[in-house]
Amino acid sequence: MEEIKGYVAHIIYRNEENAYTVFELDYGKGSVTCTGFPLAISEGESCRVEGEMTQHPVYGDQLRIGTYQAIEPETTQAMFRYLSSGAIKGIGESLARRILKKFGEDTMRILDEEPERLAEIRGISPRKAREIAAQAEGKRDQRDAMVFLQQYGIGGQHALRIWKTYGMKLYEIIRENPYRLADDIRGIGFATADEIAFRVGIRADSDFRIRSGILYILSQVLQEGSTWMERSMVIRRTADLLSLSQEQIDLQLDNLAMDRKLMIRNREGTAQVYSTGAYRREQQIARALLELDAAPLSVSGDMTTEERIRRIEEREGIELDDLQRQAVLLAADHAILLISGGPGTGKTTTINTIINYFEEEDMEVLLCAPTGRAAKRMKETTGMEAMTIHRMLGVRARDGEEDRNAPAAPLLTDFGRDEENPLEADVIIVDEMSMVDMYLFHALLKAVRSGTRLILVGDVNQLPSVGPGRILQDLIRSGAFRTVILQKIFRQAARSDIVVNAHRILRGEMPSLGNKSRDFFFLERDSLPVIYKNTVQLIREMLPGYVKCSPDEIQVLTPMRKGNLGVERLNQVLQSVLNPPAPDKREYVREEVTFREGDKVMQTRNNYQIEWQVRGNFGLPLEKGTGIFNGDFGRILSVDPSREILTVRFDEDREVDYPFGELEDLELAYAVTVHKSQGSEYPAVILPLLSGPRGLFNRNLLYTAVTRARSCVVILGSREAVRTMTENVRENIRNTGLEERIHELCFTENE
Repeated sequence: MEEIKGYVAHIIYRNEENAYTVFELDYGKGSVTCTGFPLAISEGESCRVEGEMTQHPVYGDQLRIGTYQAIEPETTQAMFRYLSSGAIKGIGESLARRILKKFGEDTMRILDEEPERLAEIRGISPRKAREIAAQAEGKRDQRDAMVFLQQYGIGGQHALRIWKTYGMKLYEIIRENPYRLADDIRGIGFATADEIAFRVGIRADSDFRIRSGILYILSQVLQEGSTWMERSMVIRRTADLLSLSQEQIDLQLDNLAMDRKLMIRNREGTAQVYSTGAYRREQQIARALLELDAAPLSVSGDMTTEERIRRIEEREGIELDDLQRQAVLLAADHAILLISGGPGTGKTTTINTIINYFEEEDMEVLLCAPTGRAAKRMKETTGMEAMTIHRMLGVRARDGEEDRNAPAAPLLTDFGRDEENPLEADVIIVDEMSMVDMYLFHALLKAVRSGTRLILVGDVNQLPSVGPGRILQDLIRSGAFRTVILQKIFRQAARSDIVVNAHRILRGEMPSLGNKSRDFFFLERDSLPVIYKNTVQLIREMLPGYVKCSPDEIQVLTPMRKGNLGVERLNQVLQSVLNPPAPDKREYVREEVTFREGDKVMQTRNNYQIEWQVRGNFGLPLEKGTGIFNGDFGRILSVDPSREILTVRFDEDREVDYPFGELEDLELAYAVTVHKSQGSEYPAVILPLLSGPRGLFNRNLLYTAVTRARSCVVILGSREAVRTMTENVRENIRNTGLEERIHELCFTENE
């Protein structure tokens, strides 16, 4: 590590979002280019930096700084340089000279302690003196915050995020409740917060630490998809996390329940522990649904529903089966309808008929889905505009406090549509409901006004949502709402072995692997190098012409992240062949993952704040917006080492600039997990399978993977692996309480 003391001669580049800065530092022996994340920095500012010298392939020697500390100017010349640099608006060279002439070496103390005395200078009014004082105080506050955070080992981007989240409250939070950082600050986990707590002086067996550990475990429960965990398991996991006895944890669990920081429900001999936020969300969802279902609806009387349906059938040249017809009848007469069905069972025809029915009634119909790809598919199959639920609700980032009793809640977000500004629609149809989690569904229900029909469509046999809950499954199991499960496989769909084999898998039967199919193939392989080689051949040579698509549209799916056939290893292999290093391709390495120009990538977390733009000729922006969401696919357009920016183009030509320091939500996507593929449909799917964890190698996952393909599925690997998955009915078990909340409210109302 090198330590250099000097002043900031020139800021070459500054990213205000993450504080990444390139600047020229002048010191006694010359100057050096520095790169890093100083929280507050100004040209002309005296500073002390520590870092390592690196060799940039284009820009030569650079100092990559680890710590940056602003220091008081020690000479009159240094003071003049700082004041005249523009760091404090309203002070230029002339005014800086007058200030120094008046106060001399006492100038910096005057700025800090007696800024009102600046009004003694000709040209500075009392108002201007106050403005200068406010600027100086703000800069001092930021510098002091950086110094304070550095003593606890926090620097760079994390320090900026803490400052932006808490401001001057950070001192109180760090000293009194550093565990809030794990909930509120992206990139800081419980282990880091616990280390800060240790440095602050919080005892390992303190009540405060134990309570924070319990709430952290409940936040992990939500990230795993459940809304509650059995009491004994909460105690065991917290004790392991904190290296304390289970008795110590047990006592604080009850104390948290008395303080209503968590809820304990006893059901059938099991003590279920909820975070208070999760329990309330389930209650609010149940109450909103029951109130919506009980609201009166407008019904046209000039023609019966049956007559309208027959007229639509004649006009569209279709014939509904009994269940499809029942779905349309129920949609016409009831506020809430649940429709589920596998591939080929006529969900699209049913939805289109429902849309036609309500359009004939001159009703406003809105179509939406949880992801951009699912919305795009919905638009293609209905011929109507469809959008993501986020977009329909008018998602926007907001500042302020979130419910702190809801661990692992999404980023601080808000929606333009809610109870005060509901959606202006008579009918709302939501597709791919199996993907909708508790938080998003709650936000949607808040925006649905009384008297609106809500039609929820999905496949209950697919994997549940990435976020907490199993909404569609719980609603169907509750029996509280009208439900239609489409079962008949229509003649045209029955010609597809993708459809036939998907239903065989659901019944627990082995899919046909005889390779007499036109769209479902099995290549038995037991060698990893051969599987890798065949996968590349399928993407490059065989499938594009067969299914008439580009190699980019062919998707490799896998059940797991780790292992030789997991996402991480497959992406390394496929990247090395499909987008190898080249002199004209710039790249950036982050934590052993190489991001290269031309790479296929995917966003892995909803980011409501990130900005995108659609560019036209000469790079001029045509459209701007915010929000890139979990599961969005894109291509890396450029890697700019000088600005440390990676630019990705997503669907609909939306371009996003990612600072190198904020790539934790981006990953290579030549291969993705089956879970991440939900809601998407690809011309062809390649599924490499040899062996894996029993918890992942199950029937639902295989079914979901197969049904992601539109024209062709190729399974590479072991026949036994396919058999294991088909026979394994163990799902990724989720503990949720929405069904129970609905029953509780129904029972209360019946009383």
